[in-house]
Amino acid sequence: MTRPVAGVLGAPWSTGVRRRDDGVVEVGEVGVDALAAEHGTPAYVLDEADFRARARGYRTAFATAFAEVGTGVDVYYAGKALLTVAVARWAREEGLRVDTASGGELAVALRAGVPGGELGLHGNNKSDDEILAALDAGVGRLIVDSLVEIDRVAALAASRGVVAPVMVRVTTGVHAGGHEYISTAHEDQKFGLSVNPGRDGGDPPAMRALLAAVERPELHLLGIHSHIGSQILDPAGFEAAARVVLRLRAELAERTGVLVDEVDLGGGYGIAYLPGEVPLDPDRIAKDVASAVAAVGAELGTPLPRISIEPGRAIVGPAGLTLYTVGTVKPVALDDGRVRTYVSVDGGMSDNIRPALYEAQYHAELVGRSSAAEPVLARVVGKHCESGDIVVHEVQLPGDVRAGDLLAVAATGAYGRSMASNYNLLTRPPVVAVADGGSRVLVRRETVEDLLALDLG
Repeated sequence: MTRPVAGVLGAPWSTGVRRRDDGVVEVGEVGVDALAAEHGTPAYVLDEADFRARARGYRTAFATAFAEVGTGVDVYYAGKALLTVAVARWAREEGLRVDTASGGELAVALRAGVPGGELGLHGNNKSDDEILAALDAGVGRLIVDSLVEIDRVAALAASRGVVAPVMVRVTTGVHAGGHEYISTAHEDQKFGLSVNPGRDGGDPPAMRALLAAVERPELHLLGIHSHIGSQILDPAGFEAAARVVLRLRAELAERTGVLVDEVDLGGGYGIAYLPGEVPLDPDRIAKDVASAVAAVGAELGTPLPRISIEPGRAIVGPAGLTLYTVGTVKPVALDDGRVRTYVSVDGGMSDNIRPALYEAQYHAELVGRSSAAEPVLARVVGKHCESGDIVVHEVQLPGDVRAGDLLAVAATGAYGRSMASNYNLLTRPPVVAVADGGSRVLVRRETVEDLLALDLG
């Protein structure tokens, strides 16, 4: 193995990641050795400039594409991917709105200073307290997910003396995404209301919900919402879903005279997790979806709605990496005669559950030094009491990888910290932002004292 080549690493790393001549990797002009010394490991590291550039990229691409077909667009940052006060501020400063999926996410966005009118609240099982908090904050839209929720939101809005702005989430039957658990538009799952007729042969649940929302004076039906999945790398799914939703919108107008103003086509735009993978290009997907929307609008003879989208992973995923320190290194003989080197790090499934949950693939590299050692087949594992505690299933690492080395895993900005746990009572890592040669802590590292403070004995 030759010495690692100095320079920008490229995908799946953020644009601010480069390797110095001495082999040490920098993020935003800060060496990982300095980050580890100041903030410890494991640590989530966010490249602020990369996040901002991706946010601007989606806003500009979609605004341009939809302006060309005669309508506007709003880009909502999907906070479920990663939401901190600073991240919410970055999104808003780059012209994005913020989508939340719980009362906690809503509270963080509000603390960041995002105006209520630029927020949305999702959820298939919102509590009364969450709905009331959203109404009190003046959120721009509540995405209702069931027929019973329409009545609940209407009653709670009446109790506050307000009219609730709502969108109805529908399942279009367009199945897309990298794993069954993250595909959200097929029938057999918990989200949304089907556009297909029920067993009684009557109106589809989606149409029933739309009709009910139109009839309730406590509700203002803004539009129709669709989300087809996550980690989508083929734009065809978005185009197919857009056709279904726009036809449903036209049918509602025919029956009620109400042509809703907005259609949300969700998020789920895929990113590169491994070297050589090609993420969705914002310009391409924006042009393809805008073209499909314009074509269906022309077929139906209806004015185009305002469009909204919800990228999360596509903005924050590549902007993040997780920095670890290597501990135990253990060669293990395999049945086929090969040897796999198990490289244990000081984190694991508590800071990135995705490989254990649905076999998500990641890439790791030695980042604290150069090595001329020949590569070996390695598996990066955590320190939890689970054989499935795998961080990277298979990767080539230098054969001299040893305890004390710094290892980084790319593209962990999305769904690392936001899905982190205290399994085995490990404390959750900090979120550290880097920019222009400096670093700052956005979310501090948990401590054992934090854990004990929650345990009332």
